Amino acid sequence: MSDKMLSFKEMCEKFEVTPRTLRYYEYIELLRPERDGRARWYGPREVARMTLIMRGRRFGFSLEGIRQWLEMREQQGNEAQMRTWMDMADKQMLELEEQRRQIDEAMEELRRLRDTTKAELGES
Repeated sequence: MSDKMLSFKEMCEKFEVTPRTLRYYEYIELLRPERDGRARWYGPREVARMTLIMRGRRFGFSLEGIRQWLEMREQQGNEAQMRTWMDMADKQMLELEEQRRQIDEAMEELRRLRDTTKAELGES
């Protein structure tokens, strides 16, 4: 990985997040950029962490869960972090499957109601 440092603006652009989001991730200690006065600089560690944060958010994990998981590597090592990741992934897949089931049910009900309304209007 490159040792190139990214500015605050570059970090926002790279991950397509707002400045407010990036500042919040720092506030809750997901990220710890280097500081030079008011300027913030993000190195390879922070870029890697942000990649994992964004992936975790896409999968529906809470920010607190992501924060704890990221800290686990430093406190308990890589193997503990990977095992925890597998547990988290299994639980999240079950949650996503349940959400999909609920969405499928809602779509089917909406489809039936639309079709009933269409039939009442005499449209086919």
